[in-house]
Amino acid sequence: MSFYKKIATLGSKFIGKHHLFKHGFNWSPMYRRSTGKVVDISKDLMQVRIKVPISYKNRNYVNSIFGGSMFSAVDPIPMVQLINIIGEDYVVWDKSAEIHFKRPAKEHLYADFTYTFEELDNIINRVQSENEIEITKVTTLTNKDRNIVYCEIKKTIYIANKKFYKEKRRRKK
Repeated sequence: MSFYKKIATLGSKFIGKHHLFKHGFNWSPMYRRSTGKVVDISKDLMQVRIKVPISYKNRNYVNSIFGGSMFSAVDPIPMVQLINIIGEDYVVWDKSAEIHFKRPAKEHLYADFTYTFEELDNIINRVQSENEIEITKVTTLTNKDRNIVYCEIKKTIYIANKKFYKEKRRRKK
């Protein structure tokens, strides 16, 4: 069990999972380096909002937000969010990512991550029938009013039945 998973298991016994998710990310050295910050999260973890403030820590040569900061602030959220929503019977991994820059970001950026109940039902039903699937989540980094898009990130996420996944890995050895 990873260090972060141990902290999450222990911490969720004392505070709500949504508080643990928010503060766990915001205090995590790996996430802090992205310069992103989780600013809001629903109790059911279905909605997460992050902010990437422009600062001396992430300005690049042309005085806009470094693309690596944009990507790394978005990167872990959809996978970790899904793991915490669907539970221990599933294996969830990031499979691939694409980033498309639309314009230089010279102001604070925001991103929203949402899973719907319909989407979760679809994921669970597909995994039950197919054992393993891939989904694509698209996240946009925008200004505060959400009317200017600076960047779009597509993440492909692999989801499998945990028993199926373990057996598949065992056969490959």
